Amino acid sequence: MSTPKRERQRLNRMQRIAADEAAAKKYRTNRRIKRIGIGAVVVGAAIAVVGYLQRGDSEPATAPEPAAEDVATDDPATDATNDPAPDPADPAPDAADGPVPDIADPAPDATDDPVPDPASVEPDSGPATGCPAADGSSPRTIDFDGPQPMCIDPEAGYVAVFDTSEGEMRFELTASDTPLTVNNFVTLARWGYYDGTLLFRTDPSIDIIQGGSPHTDSASDPGPGYTIPDEPAFEEDPETGRLTGPYRYQPGQLVMARSAGRDSASAQFFLTTGPDTALLDTQGTYVVFGRTDDAGLEVAQSIIALHEPGGSLGGGPSRDVTVHSVTIEETPAGG
Repeated sequence: MSTPKRERQRLNRMQRIAADEAAAKKYRTNRRIKRIGIGAVVVGAAIAVVGYLQRGDSEPATAPEPAAEDVATDDPATDATNDPAPDPADPAPDAADGPVPDIADPAPDATDDPVPDPASVEPDSGPATGCPAADGSSPRTIDFDGPQPMCIDPEAGYVAVFDTSEGEMRFELTASDTPLTVNNFVTLARWGYYDGTLLFRTDPSIDIIQGGSPHTDSASDPGPGYTIPDEPAFEEDPETGRLTGPYRYQPGQLVMARSAGRDSASAQFFLTTGPDTALLDTQGTYVVFGRTDDAGLEVAQSIIALHEPGGSLGGGPSRDVTVHSVTIEETPAGG
């Protein structure tokens, strides 16, 4: 029987979900408007060119001015060598896939509108729409036009099963505590986003293994084409200006990687393997959304034991460690 406290927790979760869905819908609408505007400009330019050519020889022809050359920029968002080594590889923002939704825009008041039914959310246009098949049979997709719709039941149980070249790891996901983060990971996994990718980074100085980059198998991967909200919204240290969060890190956790700014996580993740991961406690902004058992931790520790130093982020395994697949096991609420 549900208690008033549990009902309040459930209502808070659904309000967060509603706000995220509203932001995602607004983001998709803005992208469509921009596409329509670009199309109108292209059509207008074509009409102008045709009109000019039809004037024949009435005016002297002039050579078009040469286009300016692209200027190379040293952008730290795309240069992994500028990332500080101790951080879990802060993935580059998804500028290559379009603008990040305007996080300065306040979320709608959840009391003004009813909480939407996840099944009724309008699917996005693009390479994939709606929710993938729960059995993982949907075509593999790694690029999206916007954030994932809400495809999970936060009251249900979810286990992410990592089938890797070094063994199997099973992570029980915290859907009731971090529904937005778990929904994003579960949905990407069901689209096959993580299948055939590498665990490309190991860093014994903070006891982490990093992966989740299907385009490049590196920390500079452009990501799925969007970012997700911080969960919860993090505070800013008034003295340093850095974000601070509530998370504390122990061996055996499944954690989201992120950039330094707000709402900057997307798809990359890391696994914690030892006590030195607690060095990240001073930041606390990497969302913990799963935990493995002793057998899974043993596999993770065998992977970090393959560490070979090198590169700006500490190094990687001495041989390729492949995530063959990430499958999701779901237990219905009350089951």
